Amino acid sequence: MKNLVYLSALLLLTTSCAVVRPGEAGIRQKLGKLDTEVTTQGTVFYNPFTTRVLKESIQTNNLLLSLVLPSKEGLSVDSEISILFRLETSKLPTILENIGPNYRDIIKSVFRSAASDVCSEFFAKDMHSGKRADIEKAIQKKIALTLAPQGIIIEAVLMKSIQLPLGLSRSIEQKLQAEQDAMRMEFTLQEERLEAERKIIDAEGTRDAQKILSEGLTPDIIKLKSIEAFIELSKSPNSKVIITDGKTPYLIGGEN
Repeated sequence: MKNLVYLSALLLLTTSCAVVRPGEAGIRQKLGKLDTEVTTQGTVFYNPFTTRVLKESIQTNNLLLSLVLPSKEGLSVDSEISILFRLETSKLPTILENIGPNYRDIIKSVFRSAASDVCSEFFAKDMHSGKRADIEKAIQKKIALTLAPQGIIIEAVLMKSIQLPLGLSRSIEQKLQAEQDAMRMEFTLQEERLEAERKIIDAEGTRDAQKILSEGLTPDIIKLKSIEAFIELSKSPNSKVIITDGKTPYLIGGEN
């Protein structure tokens, strides 16, 4: 019985375990040498006297940086940028061996260099406009050339906040205001042009109608209309006084 107790105590002293949770990857390091086997979830047994288990997150991580970016015209733009990255599970031994656990510092250094190179090819106003997405993709692509072979995957570069120099910011606001005023004026002029065209069409229609009417009232037609008017008057039972020259009737009054 005592032998079993001693054996159990010896096993406890020479064996330990580490729990690798979801979203983590664990790797044994025995006498300073990294194992090639990576555990993504579960329990890892090891000898605490000669071995330890290194655990790193393999989820998407957010690295937030605040830095000053140069522009094409030589201005300095204050920015706040998020880098979304993750570690490639199969290359975790390579990352820890070649870069070490402080890989975030490497990401920051590579990003600062890439961001400065890319942003220096764009004007400051581009960082605050629709070209921001192009700048983000260009930085991401440039970083990937260095970090992807090492097992660090850059999923996205997000320029969350861009603070332009005060003078440039005011100039952009004034330009946008001028463009809005010009668009509003163009809309007003367009409405006035349409209204003028409508009036011209109405006038032309009235003129054409009068022309057609005047051309259609020949003496024969007028005489025929007069006869029709006399006929209609003769059908009426009411008494009336009519003055006429024999051509056109004119009703003075009548009695019921």
